[in-house]
Amino acid sequence: MRAMGKERYHHGDLRNALIEAAIGLAREGGPEAVVLRAAARRVGVSPTAAYRHFAGQSELLGEVKEYGQRRLADCMEEAGGAVAGEGPEAVLARIRALGRGYVRFAMEEPGLFSAAFHGKSLEAVDGGQGGGFDLADQPWQARSFELLTESLDALLACGLMPPARRPGAEVGAWATAHGLARLVLDGPLSGIPAETFEPLIDRVLSDFLAGLTAPVT
Repeated sequence: MRAMGKERYHHGDLRNALIEAAIGLAREGGPEAVVLRAAARRVGVSPTAAYRHFAGQSELLGEVKEYGQRRLADCMEEAGGAVAGEGPEAVLARIRALGRGYVRFAMEEPGLFSAAFHGKSLEAVDGGQGGGFDLADQPWQARSFELLTESLDALLACGLMPPARRPGAEVGAWATAHGLARLVLDGPLSGIPAETFEPLIDRVLSDFLAGLTAPVT
């Protein structure tokens, strides 16, 4: 097996093979299952060969996190892109679709979803500037967050959201989708029947949007 591995990977694709193996490990067992030696064993090479490409587990897990975040964003974009139109009702429907895409990815890929958010992902909440998240050093995570931000900008632009409610609203949107996902994955809502799941998501998202679009008194 090791001889076959050396023959197969001598052209430099071992790194990608180890990443693919680690993604599979995460899918099966979450971030705790992403171990460099286990990835090497799955690929069929020695741990020594694997360590030539990764310093350790944290570096390999970083690649899995990046992949998980890309897949999360893809799932959200696919759900949001299925909504046609540009008017206010379409904007609201698109935000709901993004939220459903977020939670659906968590339900379909629980191990990968957990790996995507494993460990410290953001260095600071607002960097002392009062402006919000700084994702400049986290390019792998930016897209899923940007999708939420863009959808709320559209909500503001079409006149449904009072301008006073816009600052920081993406944090509330993120917390709503992520909190619901975790409750359904491994919280008190785990095991919820399929016929109850979709209406629950819609209710939570509709209640959140009702708050964002309510007049400021």
